[in-house]
Amino acid sequence: MEKAEEKLGIVLKYFSDFTPTQLSQFTALEALYKDWNSKINVVSRKDIDSLYEKHVLHSLSIAAISSFREGAHIIDIGTGGGFPGIPLAIFFPEVTFHLVDSIGKKLKVIDEVAASIGLTNITTQHTRAEDIKNRKFDYAISRAVAPLKDLWTWAAPLLKKKSLDQALLNGLICLKGGDLAAEISDSGTKPRSMEVYDIFPEEFFREKYILYVPIS
Repeated sequence: MEKAEEKLGIVLKYFSDFTPTQLSQFTALEALYKDWNSKINVVSRKDIDSLYEKHVLHSLSIAAISSFREGAHIIDIGTGGGFPGIPLAIFFPEVTFHLVDSIGKKLKVIDEVAASIGLTNITTQHTRAEDIKNRKFDYAISRAVAPLKDLWTWAAPLLKKKSLDQALLNGLICLKGGDLAAEISDSGTKPRSMEVYDIFPEEFFREKYILYVPIS
């Protein structure tokens, strides 16, 4: 436990107002993901020892720029092993997260991790985002899933038109890396782009970006 708390230091370097429950939940993630990763590859094996920086803190860059209102509903498209959804669900306990992926075994890991840490504000669904019908969300989030054009095509029909928060209109918030100029141009959207390194000045976050596309 002490080792996990020590590794959580990279998160505590930038966030300092967690409740004891949140600290316990974050601290438990490393052992849980290492155990599950030995059975099902849900996190890159080369990154598992840097879980808190490369997965948890990276996910929380969304929290650094987005103060989701209590009662908001968020869909995590292509959540994989639960990122960014699980760290954000811990960070925003009064917000509901729906984590979807086309690979069912990864969702089993998410369900087990959530149950182990007492995380009750997430649901999972084995599906593709484009197949979801009759459900609407305030925001869609994703991390390294698909080109922006595809993400927006999938997300836009799922977003509520009326925003809870006029300071952060409903929309798509995604984490991406590299040169995005062509991808953004091809998407036909005009996202707000923020470099994660400007939020968390760690070498790993260079050339990693948050893109935010509000509903029109």
